[in-house]
Amino acid sequence: MTRHPGLGRLTAGLATATVLCVTASGCVTVHGELEVLPGAKKPEAAQALKDFTAAYNAADKAFDPALDADRVTGSLGAINQAGLKARKTYNPDGNKAHEPLVLDDATYVVPKKAGWPRWFLADTDSNRDQDGGRLDTRWLVVFVRSGPDALWKASYLAVVPSSQVPEFALDEDGFAIPVGPGDDGLAVAPEELSASYTGYLQNGSPDVFAPSTSTSGWRETRRTTRRAGFSYQYVDQPLTRAAFAPLGLRTEDGGALVFFSSKHFERQTAAKGLRPDVTADVKALLTGEVNSSLTKERISSQLVHVPAREGAAGSESGSGSGGKVRMLNRLPGLVAAKGE
Repeated sequence: MTRHPGLGRLTAGLATATVLCVTASGCVTVHGELEVLPGAKKPEAAQALKDFTAAYNAADKAFDPALDADRVTGSLGAINQAGLKARKTYNPDGNKAHEPLVLDDATYVVPKKAGWPRWFLADTDSNRDQDGGRLDTRWLVVFVRSGPDALWKASYLAVVPSSQVPEFALDEDGFAIPVGPGDDGLAVAPEELSASYTGYLQNGSPDVFAPSTSTSGWRETRRTTRRAGFSYQYVDQPLTRAAFAPLGLRTEDGGALVFFSSKHFERQTAAKGLRPDVTADVKALLTGEVNSSLTKERISSQLVHVPAREGAAGSESGSGSGGKVRMLNRLPGLVAAKGE
């Protein structure tokens, strides 16, 4: 596989770059043009992963969201912070079952781009799986840095089987190739994925996703959910602003591996004399009083493989998805609840 970009040449490449001045935004300017640079040096990427893991472990041990608040952002940050806040309320003494997370065997997939934010993907092995065989997984963590004085923060996390990590397309210097938000060479542009996904969940259109538990399976689960005396309503909303923006890398088959975010509401309404169940997590994040209805708000991050648009340059067949977007992982988390 060639999913391991050649970061060994990064230092030499930077040393020979013609740098005339640095703008206030941190973008390198050469003859008035923004120069395209690698998102991170390998030691910098390794330190970002180390700092994130240390902060995550401290926060998980104490159930204290403040301990990793400056190391997470985007959908991962929203899910992480809400989860820690909830668990702290009913575990005030911390996490007695804490087991330190270890992320090692890391490969840093670094794209080049001009300006900020900059980002990279850490392809890691965790101590949360069974190494070897079908249960072996990789933790893919996206790190984003918003400016020259900002910290690296983890914005996306996906856990996938080792066999699902694709071969990334590389440029002539061995760096990964980012896909733009509006890339029209893909079956679905990254900036349209969130709206396409939430629209599909709401009404089945656009039908651009391959069948899976998180696409057709989730729609079917909603359709068949029944409980005497209760009704269910679902609202799905795209989430693309700022730290929730999609991020993607070109794959060797001409498609792209893309992370994107979305928001989902589930409203449960009870008949007279009944009351929706309130779990410990829901209670911790609840506003209002649950009398006859309960609305749960979740944020979700998705990792998908988007094939090349039919007829686009570099497109290949054989993805097994019939030209549709293939869901590789979905990570949802409860972030709020409202009672009425």
